[in-house]
Amino acid sequence: MENTWPEFMRHDPIGNLYYARDVLDLFADYVLLAHTAVDEIVGKAHSIPFRLGGESLPEDGWDGAIRRGFRAELLGESTDTLAALEIFVRSDRQGLGLSGTILAALRDHARDRGFAEVVVPVRPNGKTDIHETMDSYAFRTRDDGLPVDPWLRTHVRAGGTIDGVAHRAMVIPGTLDEWRSWTGLPFDTSGPVDVPGALAPVLCDVDHGSAVYVEPNVWVRHRTGL
Repeated sequence: MENTWPEFMRHDPIGNLYYARDVLDLFADYVLLAHTAVDEIVGKAHSIPFRLGGESLPEDGWDGAIRRGFRAELLGESTDTLAALEIFVRSDRQGLGLSGTILAALRDHARDRGFAEVVVPVRPNGKTDIHETMDSYAFRTRDDGLPVDPWLRTHVRAGGTIDGVAHRAMVIPGTLDEWRSWTGLPFDTSGPVDVPGALAPVLCDVDHGSAVYVEPNVWVRHRTGL
């Protein structure tokens, strides 16, 4: 399916481990496809089970859910929570309510497998001011009380509850040459760099020839009814 992520987002080392074809087979039971009556795929959901153990949702969000999911799989640990890693609707089918439908299907899928909740490290797609903190943006609401962010709004309308901010949900390190190739920007001055599509500035260190992006996400909880 089409990939609408900014190029630099495709270089998260933890995410690339999960999406590797042979590895993804380990979690095939937690990948859902949305399709038409003639089996045309129009959307999908990726998720991973992990062990939360009654603790608070982790600060390392998306990356952390994948790491914990791999740990449980490799060590044979029991799992108690399902994390949704990606909910995607094909661009020509957006605006038709399919995101909510896929969310509901994922919740049902989690309940059928004994999970009491689905947790989602949401990447708020309406955040355009990368200098506004996620702690501020995540809890901003419209006059009707719903979140200003469209993706967070979809989750709340679907019954989700905003739990808090995962301040280092995704960490993408790279050399300056890598960041230049990913973004087309010069990366020639140390300090924060505004990168299109980012939710926070990328931190550039010219002296050491590297830059790192630390993305905050928003944890949302969906109860499954168990």
